[in-house]
This record gives sequence, C-alpha cells and structure tokens, in this order.
Amino acid sequence: MVFLPPPHLASASRPAYAEAYANILAAHRRSPLASASSVVILVAPDVDALCAAKILAELLKQDDVTHKIIPSSGPADLERMKDELITFAELHTLILLNMGAILDLSSENWFGEFNMKLTVHVIDSNRPQNLANMFSGGENGERFIVWDDGEAENMGEERKAWEALTYEPEPDSDEDSELDDEDGALSHEEDDHDNDNEFSERGPTGKRRSLGDGDRSQEKRRKLDDQSTRLSREQRDAYHQLIAKYYGSGSWYGQSASATMYILATVLERVDCDLLWLAILGLTFQYTTARISRDTYDKYHSIYYDEVFRLNPLPPDVAANTTDAITAMSPDDLSVRAAEELRFMLFRHWTLYDAMYHSSYVAGKLGIWKERGRKRLTGLLAKMGFSIPQTQQPYAHMDLDLKHQLRAKLDSIAPEYGLVELTYPSFARCFGYRASPLGAADAVEAVGALLDVAGGIRMEVEVEGARHGGEWFGGGRLWEGGREGEGQQEKRMEVGSRQKDGDGDGDVDGEERKERTWWEKNFWAAYDALTDIIPLRDGLSLAMSLHRAIIRQGTSIIDKQGIRTMRSHRVVVLSQGPDLALFAHPGVLARLGLWLVDALRDRLPGTKIGGPQGRGKKSLPFVVACLNEKTRTYAVVGIMGALDFGDVRRNEFGLAFIEAKQRCNARSRHSTFDASVLEIDQDDLKLFLETLCEVGESY
Repeated sequence: MVFLPPPHLASASRPAYAEAYANILAAHRRSPLASASSVVILVAPDVDALCAAKILAELLKQDDVTHKIIPSSGPADLERMKDELITFAELHTLILLNMGAILDLSSENWFGEFNMKLTVHVIDSNRPQNLANMFSGGENGERFIVWDDGEAENMGEERKAWEALTYEPEPDSDEDSELDDEDGALSHEEDDHDNDNEFSERGPTGKRRSLGDGDRSQEKRRKLDDQSTRLSREQRDAYHQLIAKYYGSGSWYGQSASATMYILATVLERVDCDLLWLAILGLTFQYTTARISRDTYDKYHSIYYDEVFRLNPLPPDVAANTTDAITAMSPDDLSVRAAEELRFMLFRHWTLYDAMYHSSYVAGKLGIWKERGRKRLTGLLAKMGFSIPQTQQPYAHMDLDLKHQLRAKLDSIAPEYGLVELTYPSFARCFGYRASPLGAADAVEAVGALLDVAGGIRMEVEVEGARHGGEWFGGGRLWEGGREGEGQQEKRMEVGSRQKDGDGDGDVDGEERKERTWWEKNFWAAYDALTDIIPLRDGLSLAMSLHRAIIRQGTSIIDKQGIRTMRSHRVVVLSQGPDLALFAHPGVLARLGLWLVDALRDRLPGTKIGGPQGRGKKSLPFVVACLNEKTRTYAVVGIMGALDFGDVRRNEFGLAFIEAKQRCNARSRHSTFDASVLEIDQDDLKLFLETLCEVGESY
C-alpha cells in the first residue's frame, strides 16, 4: 500500500499522515549527513501549493528539520531539477506539492534510478493520479507515497484492473495453441493413470513409458493451471477500457494540498490561526479559480468554520461579524473571522463602483462591456440610494451608515437585475493596527497577482487619494518581484526612458534564464506575502491593475467579436494590443478565460461533451491563445466552463491538446503542470486549432 488514507480512514495496519511525517523526522535524525539538502520540497507555482509549503515549512521548523524549498514551474523544470537532485548524496526525502501525481515517478525517466534510501512524498490536488504511484508494490514502488484524500478508497475497480494488467502475464497465442493440442493427450494419460493402482515403469497397456513422462505430465498440468488464472482476452480488454476511461475522463481537482497539510498539523496538535488562515487561502483559491464546485467548497468551509470559532472565540458581548462589520477588537488582534463575502472584486480596498464593475459575476448579469450595461450598473446603485460621488470614493472612507445598509439594499434590489447570488460564506482576517481586515478572496487575488505578473511589464498603479485631480504614480512602473524589500519589488521608471534590450532574436538560453529569474522572484515575493501584510497590501494594488487589464481586454474581445465558434468549442486569439506581454503568461491568460466564461455564461448556448450525439451535461469550452512576441510562440489555455454558476466540469482539453499536437506534429511544449496549458510555435497555431476541431468531436 503506497497511498496514505486520511486520518479518519486510517487503522493500525494502514498508517496515515502522521506516521509518514514521523518517518520523515526519523530518516532525518538517522542521517549522518543531515543538511538543508536532506529534505527537499518542490513547489508548483499556485496559491494552494504556496500555502501548503508554508504550513509544512513551519512544521519542519518546529521539529528542527533543515530543509530546502525549490519552486518548479513545469515538467521541463522538474526534469532539470531531477538531474540536479541526483547529485545530492544526503537527500533522503523529496516532497512534491501540487505536482507529480500524473507522472510515473518510479520509472527510470524520473526518480526510479535514485538511491533506494530516497522516499518521495506526493501531495497533489491534481487529478487523475498515476495508478502506478498509488498501487505499485515492491521495494522500489513503496518508496513513492501518495497522500490521498480518501478518493483511492473508491477506486477498487481501477486498482483491480491495474494490478491485473501489470502483474498478470501477457497472453501467448503460440503457447495457447500448444496447450490446446496437448490437452487431449494429457487427459487420456490421466484416464490411464486413474485405472492403474500403482506407479511403475510399465503402463497398463504393457508399453514401457519413458522416465520423463511423469515430469512432462506435471509440466502440462502447471501450464493448464497458469492458463486458468490468466486473464482472458475479453477480460483484459475490459480492464484496458476501464483504465482508459479513468485517464480519459478529463482533469479535475481533489482536496487542496494546504488542506492536507492542515490535517497533518491538526493530528500533530499544532494548529493555530496562522496555519488555519493558510488552509483557508488554499480552499478559497480553488473556489475562485473554478477548480472545485460550490458543494465541495461548502463541505470544507463548514470544517474551517468550526475551526475558526474554536481558535478565535469571540467575547460574549460581540456578535458574529457580517460583510460590513469586520473590525479589529484591539491593536494586536490577528484573529480570523467568518464573514459573508460579496462577489465584488477587492471591494474593501477599491471603490464600490470599481469593485462591481470589475466583478465577472456582475459583468455577466449586467453586460458591462456595453454602454447599456454600464448604465444599468449606475441605475442599480442609484436605486439603492448611493450617489455617484459616494460610490467612487474608497470603500474604507464611505459613510458607516452606507456600509451597514449595503447588504440589506443589495438583498432587496439586486434580484431585479438578476443578481441573486451576490454573496458566499467565507472568512476574513484582522491585522491589528497594521492594516484593515482582509478577506480571504482579496488575499488570494493579491498573492495570485504577485505570482502571475511578469517582471518588466508596465502596470499603471493608482495611488490612494490621487483619483480626483491626481496623476498616475510615476506615469507607470515596472513590477519587479523579489525578496530584497519594497524598494526592490517596486521600481519606478519614467515611461519615456523605457528601452528595449533587443528585438527578441538574441540568445534563447539567455532569454530562458531571464524568464526563470523573474518567475523565481515572483514566487518568493508571493511566498513572503502570505505572512507579511506589507507586501500583501502592495499586491492588492497590483491585482487591481491586473483586473483593469482583464476588463479592458475582455471588453475589446466582445466588442470586436473576437470569439470564433467552432463545432465543439470557442476560440479567442490575441495577437496584438497594449497588454499582449501581460496575457502571454498562462496564469493571466487563464484569468481572462475564466472572466469570459462568467461574462458569457448566460449569453451563449452550451456544448455537449462528446459532440452532438454525446451524453452528459452541456458545458462552455473556451480555448484562449496569446502571442508572446519575444519567443514567437503562443500560450494556449483550455477552459471547460459550466453553464450553471458554481458548478464545475472536468477539463478534457488536456488529452485533446496532446492528441491534436501529435496529429499535426506541431512544435510545442507543456510549460506548466496543467495539461490544458500549452505553448506552441507561432507558425503552427493555425494548423493546431484546425486539428483541435477534428479532435474535439471525441471529447
């Protein structure tokens, strides 16, 4: 058994998370060469993986275990890191966060050739997972441990099929025919033997049998026994179909990696508000990026809700907080509170009008990309009794009476405009005197912006208080993520002084090194922001600028009718525009795709999976591509949206992309761990999209 069940499914014979963590500690303390390279944590570039890494790092720190955290952006980066890790003589534990589940890690292509003392722990929310990682046996297979969320308990059929196909011998037609020929002869000899009461050299017919006849008879019986246990061709085909169905049903997400780490901290009795907040951020990230459905979110929310009140008991005279009444009770109040979150983008830190205008939910219901939709938004606010000057001042500076009335006004008037799901249960955290309370969704947006916005891209950031009569901060700035402090993270530059170093025809290796440099800076900036309000607060302004760009680009796409409708999906291709460099990053491009899905959910007909005769519910599949002028490639993202708000469809673009690029032999690579994200050569995009239309009939 190489998958770990969650604690509530564990038993004496089936160890769970705590036992695996204890084994990591024991291996570290036994190792004579204990160093930071003994325990290595490879982390994928998403908010959930960052939160999980932060929780795990805190647990290891409490146990005095030196470790090393290394960001890894995709399969190519992981392969490069593998070549480096194999030289670490002291390495005994490798932990993969939100990566590696779909790879056959025990094969020679990955970690099969590593020292047998190495144990690889896979904590990944991506599904499906490689069955070899979960069910392999033997000394080599048991070195790879998957931290499961209970899903493997329901995979009995898949496990049976995988074990049968892996360990049962392949059918041999020659041997089968030989056994058929010998079957009659063997049965005749057995009948003769039954009529004889004793073994002798002579048979009952008087003919002398050779001394080897008995051995040959036993050999034939053994072959018949093997044949009886061997899979029939029909059974083998059925097992192959079952395995193909598991891998071919699309990608989805299970329990967040941060939730797995929080469960470990709970079992170890080390939970506190800091770890709980990180687990909440991981869950909120999955929900706001449409990785999990509303039902799944509510299941985990109820668990964290109980944890919030257990770790943050409110005084008897303080009522539970609502959306508009979250305040710190003291200058040192760092508590986590339950709150109803409005589906307005960063509304606690923006103006009310901007927060509603940049909300994908409001955009879809009101159609804000048209003048009529913007008038409807202004009319909604006016009907609520909010004047234009009031809605265009920072929310923190609005009159308290207006903030207290906001929720009641929305409940009574917003349904007239189709806004019936404006809130969802969430959490917020107080930061004492250092900052105003921050919602979990706001924190996720800030950390995600720090991760996704590439260094060197001009972002116009508005200074608080400079909206009316003020001017842009330095005319623009280059965002430089890093760990050297605010002065290094934010570098003001005059727009006119920006010069290009070249036209993109330079050394490819140098370009890749530059790409990795800004990506690693972003990673560590986001990692630090998880527990430091100062860079997190800076990330809020970056997130606002990012959403301005998304609205600007999304509105342009719809106005210019840039959406092409294919047989099984819709395609958007960005090849020019002021924000081209920004959307060339897959993370930002995926945000644009999600905005398009939310905005057009009620305006476009859905598509049935599997073509016109396909079964199942309708979905809203989008393929969004953006040109990277430096590398002369297109970033392509596939998004499988659901027609019902809060619902989630399995993303089947991963397999479709792989099949399409193989058919047309397109020059491409998977630059991330998400199979539905592809980087393809500029000249091959048209052929790839045409081939994808043909492939799309089957997914």
